[in-house]
Amino acid sequence: MADMWPSEESEIGPASSKLNMAVDLKNRDKLLSIYRKMLLVRMFEERLETLFKEGVIPGFVHTCIGQEAIAVGVCEILRTDDYITSTHRGHGHAIAKGINLNRLMAEVFGKATGICKGRGGSMHVADFSKGILGANGIVAAGTVIAAGAGLSIKSRVSDQVVVCFFGDGGANKGTVHEAMNFCSVKKLPVIFFCENNQYAQFTSRERTTSVQDLTLRGVGYDMPAVSIDGNDPIEVIEKSEQAINDARIGLGPTLIVADTYRFGGHYVGDPQSYRSKDEVTDRRSRDPITLFENYLKSQKMVDPNSLRLEKESIEKLIQTAVTFAESSKYPETISATEYVFTEVNEESQ
Repeated sequence: MADMWPSEESEIGPASSKLNMAVDLKNRDKLLSIYRKMLLVRMFEERLETLFKEGVIPGFVHTCIGQEAIAVGVCEILRTDDYITSTHRGHGHAIAKGINLNRLMAEVFGKATGICKGRGGSMHVADFSKGILGANGIVAAGTVIAAGAGLSIKSRVSDQVVVCFFGDGGANKGTVHEAMNFCSVKKLPVIFFCENNQYAQFTSRERTTSVQDLTLRGVGYDMPAVSIDGNDPIEVIEKSEQAINDARIGLGPTLIVADTYRFGGHYVGDPQSYRSKDEVTDRRSRDPITLFENYLKSQKMVDPNSLRLEKESIEKLIQTAVTFAESSKYPETISATEYVFTEVNEESQ
């Protein structure tokens, strides 16, 4: 199956290109494609952890290891012209939406060949050509950006949608409530997708949140709300598809709360003194990639050898991206003020 991978310069993007196209979850090629994307996100993040510990990557790095089924499952339904807003833990969302892997890696390295020319780094990746309106270092800031994008869609009478990813910690931010209320009032095509990974930085959700069931937050804004298993890509696709289709035909926003878990700490190097090793070990037993591998095996779609070939193919893609990033140059100092202000054509004044 390794030869089914695209070339190193190719991009692995969303599969759907037509309105309300259902994802065939019985199709072997489709399921293998979903698996590959999940594995690509996992192995990309694991490589970043290694590179950061080696002192190669500047700043902080926040990985989404353990949350791969959400990014891949949701983006599998989206079109290229649909939008997403992300969090500081956003590499997986970007990869699932089809960002160029080489340029993503270069951006994390802070190189001029990065997708944002080295200006964004790990926490501020964006690619408007793929509908990626940006990861964000400010908790839940993507919700108000999503509301603005949704208003733009409605003003243009388009059938695009916006998926806004945020965490359980972000669920308590005022911007989330303002955005949910505004989108509900205006019936904007925004899906509020809460990745409930149980921790807001270093604090358990149970110590900060007034309700156990986060879908109750949708009730106050008169929007549909559903709780799903965020470790099962098939359930993510099935439940997200309805919300996305509803938004696409003008029925307004939906809140989706996906139960998941981040296997690593808040950032790479976090000592994680706020949770026990037994808790992490228990949660790792629900590893979304292992669970999906077991499902594919039960359906006789893969065997140990084919899985090995897949991982080898992905490792080559990631190594190519690392080599590209390492061989790229940093932005010139003289260019520091570029891309800060909008260039104005004086002749048009």
